[in-house]
Amino acid sequence: MKLRQGLLAQSLLSAPLVAGFLLFAAPAMAQPVQGLYIAGEGGATFNQDQRVRTSPMFPDGRDRWHTGGTGIGSLGYGLGNGFRVEVEGDYRSMAYSRFVTNTLNSRADGRRETYGVMANALFDMDIGKPWLFPYFGAGIGYGWTHLNTTVTAPGNQFNQHIGGTFGNFAYQGIFGLAFPTPWVVGLSFTAEYRFWTMLGPQSHGATAWGTIGGANQSKSYSFASGNRDTKTDFNHSLMLGLRYEFNPAPPPPPPPAEQAAPAPQAARSYLVFFDWDKADLTDRARSIVSVAAQASTHTNLTRITVSGYTDNSSAFPGQKRGEAYNMKLSLRRAEIVKAELMRDGVPGATIDIHGYGESNPLVPTGPNTKEPQNRRVEIIFR
Repeated sequence: MKLRQGLLAQSLLSAPLVAGFLLFAAPAMAQPVQGLYIAGEGGATFNQDQRVRTSPMFPDGRDRWHTGGTGIGSLGYGLGNGFRVEVEGDYRSMAYSRFVTNTLNSRADGRRETYGVMANALFDMDIGKPWLFPYFGAGIGYGWTHLNTTVTAPGNQFNQHIGGTFGNFAYQGIFGLAFPTPWVVGLSFTAEYRFWTMLGPQSHGATAWGTIGGANQSKSYSFASGNRDTKTDFNHSLMLGLRYEFNPAPPPPPPPAEQAAPAPQAARSYLVFFDWDKADLTDRARSIVSVAAQASTHTNLTRITVSGYTDNSSAFPGQKRGEAYNMKLSLRRAEIVKAELMRDGVPGATIDIHGYGESNPLVPTGPNTKEPQNRRVEIIFR
C-alpha cells in the first residue's frame, strides 16, 4: 500500500512538469484568444491524505479531509497564437474528516482553508470544432494554508488543537475545455481540472493534553505544545466557469461569391507551379513566364488572363477561414506572375488577374490534400 501511495504521489508531482513540457511541444493549431480577458470558476475540491511527520510531542498519522469547495478568479492576456498568460487568485475550503492512526480511535473537527496567487501559462488547441477548444497549462505562485482543527480521543488519551497559517511556494497543472457561446461573442463556458500542491513540510502550531505522545507512545498525562508538521499536500479540483474576452478574434470574412473558373485551354496557355503555401517564383517558374512574355509579342491577342489556384489543403482544414486563406493565396500568386510578365515587357494594361482558390483543380483529390499540380497559375492568351 505504501509503495502504491508513493508511486501515486510521484506521478502527481510530475503532472505540472509534464504539462509545462507539452506547453512548448504542442502542435501550433490554436484558437487565438486575443488581448485582455477575465475568468471565474468554482466547484469541488479534495485533498489526498496528508502525512503528519513524526514528532517528539504529538502522535503521527495522516490527516483526512472531506470534499470541499473552491473558487478561482483570473485576469489574463491572449497572445493571438494560442498561447496566453494570466494571474489568478484562488481559495479552497474543506472540513476535517479524521486523524488516521492505529493508536487512537479519535474524533476530528474543524476546517482547513487555502488561498494564494498564481501565474499561469496556457495553450488553447484548435481541434477543428468551432464549439470546443481544449486547453492545458501550468502555473507557479505562493499559497497559504490556515488550520483551525481539533482531534479528541475518549478518556484522557488525547485532546489536541491545531491552528495558525503557513505560507510557501506552490505550483499546479491545468487541463480544461472551453465552449464558445454562439450568442455572445467572446464568452465561453469552461470545464476544468487542476492539480495543485504547496511545498512542504507545512508547520502549524499545536497544543495537546493526554497520555499519547510522540511516535504514538504512551506517557503520563501531561500538556505539550509545539509545531505539528504535515507533508504530501496534493489537491485536486473539478470546476465549471465562464471566460470573457474583451477583444475576441473577429470571425473570418465570408468567402467571395464563387466565380465560374475558366476551363484550361489546350493551346495559347502556360502553367506556372508553386510550392505549398508559397507565392514566390522558382527559377523554373520564371523561365516559363519569360517564354510566355516572348510568345505574347508574336501572337494576335487583345487580353492576357492570369488565373491563380491552390490545392484544397490549408492550415485550417475544413473551415471557412481555410477556404478564405486559399482564395487570397491564389490571388497573390496571380499578382506575382503579372508583375513578372510586366518586368519581361508585357504591358500591364493588357493583363487581367483572378484568384479562384481551391476551385477547378487539374487533378481531382480528396479533402485536405497537398497536390503540386493544383498549386498553379494559368497564363491564357485571348
